[in-house]
Formats: sequence, C-alpha cells, structure tokens
Amino acid sequence: MEFRIGQGYDVHALKYGLPMWLGGICIPDAPAGFVAHSDGDVALHALCDALLGALALGDIGKHFPDTSDEWKGADSKNLLAAVMEMVSSRGWKVANTDITIALQAPKIGMFTDRMRGIIAGILGISPDRVSVKATTTEKLGFTGRGEGCQVWAVVLLCKD
Repeated sequence: MEFRIGQGYDVHALKYGLPMWLGGICIPDAPAGFVAHSDGDVALHALCDALLGALALGDIGKHFPDTSDEWKGADSKNLLAAVMEMVSSRGWKVANTDITIALQAPKIGMFTDRMRGIIAGILGISPDRVSVKATTTEKLGFTGRGEGCQVWAVVLLCKD
C-alpha cells in the first residue's frame, strides 16, 4: 500500500453582516462571516489544500482562482467535491483527516460533529475518520482580536 500526507492552511478575515460558512454548515446567529470570493469556508479550503498538496497538485487558488467569475460565491462543498474527484480519479482514497479551527468567537464546538458528517460524506469515508477540533487563540493575534479565522488540515491518502 502507498501513502501520501498533505497539509493545508487557510485564513480569512471576518466581516459583520456576512453569513459564516464553516465546515460545510452555516453557523446560526454568527454576527460575522468570512470575506472571500467564494462562500469563504476556511475549513473546507484548508482541507482542499491538504488534499491537493498530498498529490502535488498545487493549491486551491490554482484550481479555483479568486479572479474568476465562475467561482464567485461558490459553495465550498462543491469545491471540495471537485478536489475529491481529482484525488479519486488518480486512484487515491482518504484514510483520515484532522482539522483544527482557530476562531475566538462564536464558539463552534457544538457544531463539530455535524461538520464531521458533512465532510465525511464528501470524502466518501465514515465520520470516525474525520476529526474537527475547535480552539481559540486566547485573545492573541488577529484571530484573538476577532478579526479572522485560521484553519489547519492534515490528510492521509492511501492507494492499493
């Protein structure tokens, strides 16, 4: 069996009045959402980069440029599905993924199981192979000041 590891990172600024899409769901009652060309789902963007990186296929911006009208307002679940098609068409499967979301507010821990289910469905694996963790930065840096969100994602791919 062959393995590949990919790591992804993404960050988006927060702006009041926008919907907050994170991990494939819209966070209810969030006062701010992510500034982005697409829906701004920073978690799914980091996961896309991890998947693409594992196969040396570049990054999310290469495949879905923010200069293209085609991707304006795009649902990041569709971007992740397109990346998974690239992965599976090359004979690879996701063994597991681990995602860490750093966001000062709102608290999102109660949504992580739902995120895991959505992500697992797109990746074609069971939710017990998807980890989504929420943390704060203890009010340090731009994340701690509530200016943005950071996400790190790691993925292990396997091929028979």
